[in-house]
Amino acid sequence: MFLQQQAQAPTGIISFLPLIFILGIFYLIVFLPARRRQKKLQEMIDNLKVGDKVVTSGGIYGTIVGFKDDRIQLRIAENVKVELSRNAVTALQEAEPE
Repeated sequence: MFLQQQAQAPTGIISFLPLIFILGIFYLIVFLPARRRQKKLQEMIDNLKVGDKVVTSGGIYGTIVGFKDDRIQLRIAENVKVELSRNAVTALQEAEPE
């Protein structure tokens, strides 16, 4: 009777190994790249400076003209400035080909 219980215990643990393996692969494919992207975006937001040309989450293109705490002032047209959250910036504008 004791031998039967010992034989059944490892098979219970072994039956969960495929599930653990699948969760590990899922973590590597989904969560790890997302975390890296978020870290890179936060680093870019922290390094913004006056004069940077950026794109917001709403699709607005503009140039940073000032900072106030956790907000930025963005010039989107001549004599048109808007104030946005720093987190609204999603990317720096690509350099335009000459």
